[in-house]
Amino acid sequence: MAFHLRTAQIPVLAAGARPIRILHFSDLHLTPSRKVEIADIRSWVDLQPDLVISTGDFLAHRGAVPVLLSALDRLLDIPGLYVFGSNDYYAPKLKNPLKYLLPDNGNRKHGPELPWGELDKGLAKRGWRNLNRSRITLKINDTIIEARGTDDAHLDRDDYPLVAGAPRSDIDLAIGVTHAPYLRVIDAMAADKLAVIFAGHTHGGQVRLPLPGGSRALTTNCDLPTWRARGLTRVASEPWLHVSAGMGTSPFARIRVASPPEVSLVTLTSI
Repeated sequence: MAFHLRTAQIPVLAAGARPIRILHFSDLHLTPSRKVEIADIRSWVDLQPDLVISTGDFLAHRGAVPVLLSALDRLLDIPGLYVFGSNDYYAPKLKNPLKYLLPDNGNRKHGPELPWGELDKGLAKRGWRNLNRSRITLKINDTIIEARGTDDAHLDRDDYPLVAGAPRSDIDLAIGVTHAPYLRVIDAMAADKLAVIFAGHTHGGQVRLPLPGGSRALTTNCDLPTWRARGLTRVASEPWLHVSAGMGTSPFARIRVASPPEVSLVTLTSI
């Protein structure tokens, strides 16, 4: 096993409800040559989740879609939700990694377009639900869940008003799914009283500063505070936020310091 399994429990279900095990993964940045990562992905089905959530950046290579769908094969038999990140739309480009430590000026230099449509069709064909700018309901372990998502906020494609509004009265649990956890997305979902938000994008900081008692992210590559760069956090009465530090890296910056590749098993429990 070449990844860290992060676990968390979130008390958001009604009294007496059966727990829901959610496998949350993000930022695979997969290329056909990543044999260890492919084997890791295949192993996740052994965690026996009730629901799978991917928060995007599946791809890093034009030829990765069939490899990815093959690696996910057994997981695709389990209910799944997904959104896309910028690296599903565009191939990565060589850039100075130190620029991630500078203020974001909003300029994006894209590589060639990736076959995200092929990926979308492959996932949907097996029953996973695309949450990019959509809002759906599903039942997991007798709990009726409303899930809503945004497209990638890092590319300014989020457009949350398309899915905004209070959850229906017959919903047991409302969750949000987004790739990049920009504060505008979190604030909008909080205003609609969602219970949990799932996100990725940050790589946990990718390079973290080792400190006594833990480590600290140097950046989140968005406006999320660095102390929330990975794992489960909550601010006041806002929704719980679970950020996956992800599995991969850009092919041009294959280094992670004090932020190992990870997948999360998040268990929703009764309040």
